[in-house]
Amino acid sequence: MRQGFFDRFVSRLDRLEAPVVSAHLAQLARERGFLETIFQSVDEGLMVIGAGARLLYANRAAEKMVGFSAESEKGHSVARWLREWGIEEMLLTHPADDWARIGTRDVEVTYPEHRFISFYARPVVSDSGDTDLLLILRDMTRVHQAEETAIADERLEAVKTLAAGVAHEIGNPLNAITIHLQLMNREIARMEPSGRRDSLQELAGVAEREVARLDGIIRRFLTAIRPAKPMLVRGDVTDVLERTVSLLAPDMERRSIDFAKAIPSPLPAVFLDAEQLEQVFFNLLRNAMDAVPDGGRIGLTVTVDDAWLCVSVLDNGAGIPAELLGRIFDPYVTTKEKGNGLGLMIVRRIVRAHGGTIECSSRPGEGTCFTVRLPRAERRVRAIPPSAFSLEADTVSEAPHQEKP
Repeated sequence: MRQGFFDRFVSRLDRLEAPVVSAHLAQLARERGFLETIFQSVDEGLMVIGAGARLLYANRAAEKMVGFSAESEKGHSVARWLREWGIEEMLLTHPADDWARIGTRDVEVTYPEHRFISFYARPVVSDSGDTDLLLILRDMTRVHQAEETAIADERLEAVKTLAAGVAHEIGNPLNAITIHLQLMNREIARMEPSGRRDSLQELAGVAEREVARLDGIIRRFLTAIRPAKPMLVRGDVTDVLERTVSLLAPDMERRSIDFAKAIPSPLPAVFLDAEQLEQVFFNLLRNAMDAVPDGGRIGLTVTVDDAWLCVSVLDNGAGIPAELLGRIFDPYVTTKEKGNGLGLMIVRRIVRAHGGTIECSSRPGEGTCFTVRLPRAERRVRAIPPSAFSLEADTVSEAPHQEKP
């Protein structure tokens, strides 16, 4: 094996004078510090795993992605942090084998944040002849979210097309029924006054009202699934929230639901379409009411930062199953027995049209929280403290609550 500089230096150490040794050691320290600075500065995570899944090295990016401390875990097995990554299998693979078959792998982690990580493993042979693994990790969360958004938009377009077709097919026979009911009423009106005529008029009236109700349902459905572009005006979300709460308050009182709200005053202005935003908060509060039993708890809180106004609706209901949480805004996905799975899809579309975002976190058996984030009309400039750029700065997690592995 070819000797490196350090090996040659150690072999000649007894023949070197003290000043020369000190100079070489200082040079080695500078080079090591320089390389360490580079490794700690890159966005990609770097990990070296030895036999038994022992951690030999990890930079700060890898620590944040995986969720451990390299200082405390170095020399110990990190298998519990890398479950289902296939690390044990890779460690058993000899470097002379076909490593190309391993290639890049993608994993989903839920702690300390919900992330999608793509990593590449490369064998590194140590001086002792053991095979270590160099893992290069890349955070693909944003790419994955962008793909999910594109898929959701495609599904929404498909639903819109289907809705338009169904409305057209139902609308034609409804028009025909309406016309024939009008003709029937004319014929009935020509009949001699009698109990039979009154009975027929009553029956025809019921049919007309039901046809009108069905037509109204179709029009409201189309308005919801293909609404007009929001007419955004500068306004106060407080008014929208108060109107929405007043609509649902009687039902909450009837069911003895413990409702609490925290709306600071005054709130900064946002650009909004009051009618559409009222539909958003009505749906979220109604979903919370459907999720909690009689006597349950629902909370409505509003918080503000330099750029966003955030409205959160919390409940202590049954929660959303983990397998549905990632698809809760998709069409036809619902936790209700009689739900159609379109409400949250419409809510997200309205929020996006306002330039905002909506997030959901939930724990089965404990409850759910939906948070709507709306951009402030006048975003304030905020000076970011120097520590925010430091490699020591903490990362804020917006992921749902997760258990530590």
